[in-house]
Amino acid sequence: LCESILRAIRRYMRRKENVSVPVVDFYLFESESSTYTYLLADPETKEAVLIDPVLETIDRDQLVHELGLNLKVAVNTHCHADHITSTGMMKKRLVGLKSAISKLSGATADILLSENDKITFGRHFLTVLETPGHTDGCVSLLIEDKSMVFTGDALLIRGCGRTDFQQGSPEKLYESVHQKIFTLPDECLVYPAHDYLGRTVSTVGEERKFNPRLTKSMDEFVNIMKNLNIPKPKKIDISVPANLVCGV
Repeated sequence: LCESILRAIRRYMRRKENVSVPVVDFYLFESESSTYTYLLADPETKEAVLIDPVLETIDRDQLVHELGLNLKVAVNTHCHADHITSTGMMKKRLVGLKSAISKLSGATADILLSENDKITFGRHFLTVLETPGHTDGCVSLLIEDKSMVFTGDALLIRGCGRTDFQQGSPEKLYESVHQKIFTLPDECLVYPAHDYLGRTVSTVGEERKFNPRLTKSMDEFVNIMKNLNIPKPKKIDISVPANLVCGV
């Protein structure tokens, strides 16, 4: 690991011991779409938030019961094209659970998110940062002390989300990352919605310095994104319609 990541992790662990930030209980991986689902919980109140749950792993995600947690909100960082969210099904199983997604996504949910909205769980909260470009409704979720940011498909580890469908715009994505994410502290830990090489975490400083796409100029970035020539997600034709109604 790069030294800045090690420093960030050590800082996070010190704060975790002091219970000043929430415990990230699990980084849950779904192998078919290489999706990370994140479970955050307040260790004192047991209130929790789930980020980007996947339908195929809904039984696994019920571990909130085993941990004695009260899952308050299941939030999607955007309307996914490569998998169906389990948000709708989880609402049928967990009384009181609310779904959340950006109001700009065009999807239905109990909570429609906008810039600077707060998702609270216990004594903690996530702040919504609108980071369009992969889709119009992409958001990143920043923990209150700016030690962690959950970037969805906007910023990946040494990469970013594609921009060739679903209102994609390389210009918007470049501006989102540079104005909303790259302005965060260097040691802020970056947790993306996907990784296809087994990596789990980066930092803002690392991505600002080493991301092979987003270190380029705007024009260079646009040219890269318009010439990726990658196939569309296999499940896009079923995932997008399902996710527009929160997977119900």
